[in-house]
Order: sequence, then C-alpha cells, then structure tokens
Amino acid sequence: KPLSVNTIHRAIRRCQLKLYSAKKKPFLSKIHKLRRCHWARDHVKWSVAKWKTVLWSDESRFEVLFGNVGRHVIRTKEDKDNPSCYQRSVQKPASLMVWGCMSACGMGSLHVWKGTINAEKYIQVLEQHMLPSRRHLFQGRPCIFQQDNARPHSASITTSWLRGRRIRIRY
Repeated sequence: KPLSVNTIHRAIRRCQLKLYSAKKKPFLSKIHKLRRCHWARDHVKWSVAKWKTVLWSDESRFEVLFGNVGRHVIRTKEDKDNPSCYQRSVQKPASLMVWGCMSACGMGSLHVWKGTINAEKYIQVLEQHMLPSRRHLFQGRPCIFQQDNARPHSASITTSWLRGRRIRIRY
C-alpha cells in the first residue's frame, strides 16, 4: 500500500526525529587520523619556548555559492555530531583562496587569490608573503615553518625551494 507524505512525517515525529541540514565536515581517512596522532605524540613534550619558534601557516578555500544548497538528514538533536549525518563536499565550485601565517610574536601576511593553488603559485606566495612575515616576526632569529602536508606544500619543487633557503619545516 502506498504511503502518503503526511504519514511518513507523522512516523518521523513519533520517533522524535526531525529534518536538519547536514553538517559539512572534511573527510578524514584512517591514514589522516593516524598521522595526526603521530604528530601530536612527536610534539607533546615541546616547551613553551620551542612553540614560540614556530611560524604557522595555512590556506583556506571559500566557496562562492548561491541559494539554499545542501543535503538534509533525518536525525535526533543529539546526533548532530554523528559522522553519518555530515555532508561531504567533493566538487569545486567558484572559490577564493586565502593564505596566512602567524606565530606567538604576532600576525603575518594575508594573501587572497582566485581559483586553486599549485606548487608554483605556492612558492610565489612564500616568496612574497611568508619570507617578509618571517623576517618581521622573528627578526633574524631561527624559526620552524609549520604547514600541512597538502600537495603544493610537499611537491618536490616546493621542498627544494625551502631547502635552498634553509627554512626548517614541519608537517
């Protein structure tokens, strides 16, 4: 027997469920989680003075979207952090990228560009924004450049560029 939409809605409400928008979360594989655990174990005994020698950097992509896009899930209020209720985004809509850096000494440079980044563009960002920020924040003192393991960061031309400038890096 076919069910009406109202019958399904009543059944969902009886189960104390509600329709919510899915939370967007990046997908983390078992390897990503394992690498994060290893990184934390490797750095757990660092002193405050050691952490003050780190120049942190990262980039973020901001998507340009219009309208009410997104997946809806039926869940309880308590299930909002359940990974099965997340929306994973795979496609790349129009976007802006923002790169920035900071340390315990202060904020570094911020750079914005359209589209995505590759190793060549990343090296340009490092030359034009990271190096001046590093000079300004650390004033000649040695520092560690902390970045994630994104492809442009770990590309051979990027690592050789960093090695050529004697920049100590951490992933």
